[in-house]
Amino acid sequence: MAPAQGIAILMPLVVALPTILGTIVIHGLAVLAVIHLVRGEERLGHAGMRFSMDLLIVSGVIVLALLAHLIEIAIWAVLFDFCGEFPQVSMAFYHSAVNYTSLGYGDVVMSVTWRFLGPLETADGMLMFGVSTAMIFAVIERFVQTRFKFEQ
Repeated sequence: MAPAQGIAILMPLVVALPTILGTIVIHGLAVLAVIHLVRGEERLGHAGMRFSMDLLIVSGVIVLALLAHLIEIAIWAVLFDFCGEFPQVSMAFYHSAVNYTSLGYGDVVMSVTWRFLGPLETADGMLMFGVSTAMIFAVIERFVQTRFKFEQ
């Protein structure tokens, strides 16, 4: 019984590590895109000057973050499909979204061999949501600082 339990932890860890690294790269690219976007808008004199433009830029940043999360959920779903856990990719995507967002319905459960992927994906999703939150906050803070600088 002990070797089977060791495999149920070790194999998911080995398989999840490149997936987690992939999500970090995807979010890193999103952060890089946001940096270029905000710097470009600052050079054009748009950022931090008018509420409507700031709202548009922040909305774009939020949409970009959401897109990154959806891609990451899809990558986890492909992993679940690769492991043979679900008969349809749509079911794998649903299960992935439930794990990634830490919703945890529990209506779809993976086999004992791969079940540990669930908490690993949840930890990854929580960390990536933290990165998104920090990214959005940094953009808003930059706009507020710019506005106060010009109002003094």
